[in-house]
Amino acid sequence: MSDRRSFLKNAALIGGSLALGSPALAAKPRTNELCFFTKHLQGLPYDEIASLAVEMGVNGIEAPIRPKGHIEPEAVETELPKFVEALKKQGLNLSIMTSGINEVSAEQHTEKVLRTAAGLGIKRFRMSYFKYDLDKPIWPQLQDIKPKIKDLVQLCQEIGIQPLFQNHSGKDYVAAPIWDMYSIMREYDPKQFSFVFDILHATVEGGSAWPINAKLTEGHWGAVYFKDFQWIGRKSQTCPLGTGQVNPAFAKMLVKNNYSGPISLHLEYLKGDAKSPAFIKECREAHLRDLKVLKEWMGWS
Repeated sequence: MSDRRSFLKNAALIGGSLALGSPALAAKPRTNELCFFTKHLQGLPYDEIASLAVEMGVNGIEAPIRPKGHIEPEAVETELPKFVEALKKQGLNLSIMTSGINEVSAEQHTEKVLRTAAGLGIKRFRMSYFKYDLDKPIWPQLQDIKPKIKDLVQLCQEIGIQPLFQNHSGKDYVAAPIWDMYSIMREYDPKQFSFVFDILHATVEGGSAWPINAKLTEGHWGAVYFKDFQWIGRKSQTCPLGTGQVNPAFAKMLVKNNYSGPISLHLEYLKGDAKSPAFIKECREAHLRDLKVLKEWMGWS
């Protein structure tokens, strides 16, 4: 409890210094639903995850409900209500459910997972990825994805939940170049099917051209991700927000365009045992640090 009180005290001091130090920030309260990805907290009890979220001052969490996540798909009907209830008790949402679903199939437990989530008030989920076989022509593979997307979108409309597709980076990921998945997505209303736009991956793949991809897809953003990376040789490595290659101009773009959707903060550089007090202390400090940077970038009070 002493760590928790210390965290809250520091959070209050930092929040106060931001408001006092910049009247412009104080004039702009946060309007977006703010959450953070809890992958690094897997193994921690639901109520403790909720407590950490309350300490951060966010609206909810983005939780991996997928194979090797907080909850396995087979157990979703019994475990997901417990998780959502633990969040609700502390005034929080499960803002984004990260799933292992990219099509309607018995193997992925698609209908069970999505019906359970929607019945608990979860509004959106992040889909799993698709990959190309680089030994085969690319365009026909992209066309093969279209009927899978169509079936999934139809099911989601019936159930009442929004599918989101994350742009990744990598030599064989669909949506690494953005335009490929957008060529399918543009046929749908944004409420039916949208991107969760990942500025880290957009920067890895697009370099200084990320604004083009952002502008192309901005009408189909169901959520956005903030996270950062550094180049280590030819590989990208995640790092604290504001210490890497991600440009704060992305946040300015969101503000200028009055983006009002959910924002999820990712701290994927955190790796450790969620049951370790030392690691949880590290997480608390990292959450506070990255959230402070995000608030400064967005001009939030």
